Amino acid sequence: MKALVLAGGTGSRLRPITLTAAKQLVPVANKPVLFYGLESLVAAGVDEIGIVVGDTAEEIRAAVGDGSRFGARVTYLRQERPLGLAHAVLIARDWLGDDDFVMYLGDNFIVGGITELVADFRAHRPDARILLTKVPDPRMFGVAELGPDGGVRGLQEKPAAPRSDLALVGVYLFTPAVHEAVRAIEPSDRGELEITDALQWLLDRRLTVQATTITGYWKDTGNVLDMLEVNRSVLETLDGAVEGDVDADSELIGRVRVESGAQVVRSRIVGPAVIGAGSVVRDSCIGPSTSVAENCVIEGSEVEFSIVLGGSRIDRAGRIEGSLIGRTVHVTGAPRAPRAHRLVLGDHSRVHITT
Repeated sequence: MKALVLAGGTGSRLRPITLTAAKQLVPVANKPVLFYGLESLVAAGVDEIGIVVGDTAEEIRAAVGDGSRFGARVTYLRQERPLGLAHAVLIARDWLGDDDFVMYLGDNFIVGGITELVADFRAHRPDARILLTKVPDPRMFGVAELGPDGGVRGLQEKPAAPRSDLALVGVYLFTPAVHEAVRAIEPSDRGELEITDALQWLLDRRLTVQATTITGYWKDTGNVLDMLEVNRSVLETLDGAVEGDVDADSELIGRVRVESGAQVVRSRIVGPAVIGAGSVVRDSCIGPSTSVAENCVIEGSEVEFSIVLGGSRIDRAGRIEGSLIGRTVHVTGAPRAPRAHRLVLGDHSRVHITT
């Protein structure tokens, strides 16, 4: 069995972060989201992985390399434009050959991995297996309708009037039967080859499409709030460790990881939280569910339920929460009169100011 990991796309919902970085490489708990998926595949015994890349190909390649750090063999497959999930299968046809495969969306996160799912697929080999989960607003997803026996009756892509609240999770398992389906379907109104249409094509020809409804934690990390929630969830599983320096005037409460070369000075950190290598936290309070990446400086500030990316500085900025702060960002307080906000913001930025 092979794996097809999708790591293209523009990441428009995470702008401006993704204007300069691949959305799959935005870190949660100081590790890129993509890496969690690769580790899950290898843990499930799938170590031959094709990564579909687009405009951020070089960045993905630099981060993942040949896959050996994960125990995998990685091949890169170029998709010139993001024309749909089924299109990704189409362009990977020669590399996939006649092998069964897992298709895994590189910005999705599933707690607990997919080991049991892969083992069951190998044992029974339906033509396709999909994962489903209940969501409050299924209009944003591919949606499956199940019959009374639990079988898949039909599928829709981002329907205006969903027939169920069961959304397709970004992990699919296929036999080679799917290749005929992706060749047969036409682009949707969005101009994309939809994987839901390919699955419906299989159903219409009475091939076997099975569904597994998961109750565990799943997130599509395509927006800031979901990214912060994934970060919180992962931090809950980390063990505390102090590999850097924490002075006698500081206090660590709960599961806090202070990575090598980091310094905590006259500060209070409440876990779960991680302070990245080479970062400095001075005269500050870091609250729960916060990840501070490498080589950051946080001084005279409070940060909670946030992700701070590498090389950023937060200097006497008061209290910050529920925020995703990009790389080499400088956030500073303005103590002098007149009291005003002074902003330098890139395109697609969003700022919430308390007045």
